[in-house]
Amino acid sequence: MSHVKGHMSNVIMIDLSISQAHEGLKNKKFSSVDLTQAYLDRIKELDSKLNTYVTVTGDFALEKAKKIDEAGDFSSPLAGIPMSLKDVVCTAGIKTTASSKILENFVPPYNAHVADRLFDAGAVLLGKANTDEFTHGSSTETSYFGTSKNPWNTDCVPGGSSGGSASQVAADLATYSIGTDTGGSIRQPASLCSCVGLKVTYGRVPRHGVMPYASSFDTIGPLTKTVEDAALVLQAIAGRSEKDATTPNVPVPNYSDSLKTDLKGVKIGIPKEYFQEGVEEETIKVINDGIEVMKKLGAEVIDVSLPLTKYSIPTYYLLAKSEASTNLARYDGIKYGHTTDSAKKLTEIYMKSRSEGFGDEVKRAIMIGTYALSAGYYDAFYLKAAKVRALMKKEFEEAFAKCDVLVTPTSPFPAFKIGEKADDPLAMYMADILTTAVNLAGICAMSIPAGFSSGGLPIGMQIMANQYKEENLFHAGHAFEQATEWRIKKPNL
Repeated sequence: MSHVKGHMSNVIMIDLSISQAHEGLKNKKFSSVDLTQAYLDRIKELDSKLNTYVTVTGDFALEKAKKIDEAGDFSSPLAGIPMSLKDVVCTAGIKTTASSKILENFVPPYNAHVADRLFDAGAVLLGKANTDEFTHGSSTETSYFGTSKNPWNTDCVPGGSSGGSASQVAADLATYSIGTDTGGSIRQPASLCSCVGLKVTYGRVPRHGVMPYASSFDTIGPLTKTVEDAALVLQAIAGRSEKDATTPNVPVPNYSDSLKTDLKGVKIGIPKEYFQEGVEEETIKVINDGIEVMKKLGAEVIDVSLPLTKYSIPTYYLLAKSEASTNLARYDGIKYGHTTDSAKKLTEIYMKSRSEGFGDEVKRAIMIGTYALSAGYYDAFYLKAAKVRALMKKEFEEAFAKCDVLVTPTSPFPAFKIGEKADDPLAMYMADILTTAVNLAGICAMSIPAGFSSGGLPIGMQIMANQYKEENLFHAGHAFEQATEWRIKKPNL
């Protein structure tokens, strides 16, 4: 094992959270170049086994780390700390593929706004994380570059669509990663891989330069090793942007102030619909044990009901696939991306480029969405789903009038085997049954490690809060995390 300044080994360095690494850099126990190299060595050693990176930007990372070391300014908690970006976040001069054949050689001319904010804070980019193609999926199995693996059991999926990001953070292949969450795509993989995954309020983080799935659902947030780290990353990326009209002018609080270790005076709602048929008993037991921990920390627990939850999957998939079919129309084989070689006419260019470039799940999205939006079906499907969405938002508002946060399981089951649900799209869609309502309502939620199944697979707890109340998530999540030891457990790789 190579040793660096201060005799800190690579193994210890890559184990550090953002706040711990920040202290180490500030106190000159090691340099950003040391830390970055330690991660690059780990990626070289392990990523062939886990398939989490689509692109590794080693030279780019070391160059940035060197500049930060030379400047010696570690006032930003993210300065000099290596991270990854899900491969739908545009990066100038660096391939951004959405894990699709249609964009396998696409190099954007500009950075996404979230990437600019992180680079301004001194973040070091290790590379781009594997994802389901155009983020369509719950397992990373739809990626053109192959499935990412779960570090706790490499026969299992890491979840999706931010599966590459979650696997990286759990396996110490990045200090943190930026993912996207349209219907659970940050929280579900965080649950399956045992890391912290934050789905922010819709509009809290600018979406400019991030390839869209469904524009009225998409959110950008961090996957991290601890709740404190999630607060530090959100601090850097949240807030109004001139480049994104969906970011309102809501002040960004100091999120670190909400990291308390007790829950006195906090009201926690338990929605019974999230503990019913379809959710595995082991998962329910782990979450109930977690609720007991929260009670001991001083929380008051009340029962609430969200009866419209049962409609969340059909409502979400009708609306999201409709928006997706519109967003995917830009990939026409003309402007950029894959173009077919075997077309004679313009319509043939469109059809062949898309049929060669898109995978099955993306084609399914286009067909479902186009059908739901077509004349004669719009009122029956899209409009009705939009009305249900408005009612669900109201239902959550009523629940939050009684409590500060809601606590539920994140996923109905732990990680499933690769290939197990691949031929059954409906079974795959049901993996999101506990997460989609949050996106329909535009509220915020976080998944944190809460325990393990008898088979040794992680189980996550989902905490939900009202719009722009991320500090409530950090308060409840941090208190639970500090009272338990789940965050310390590491996969045996």
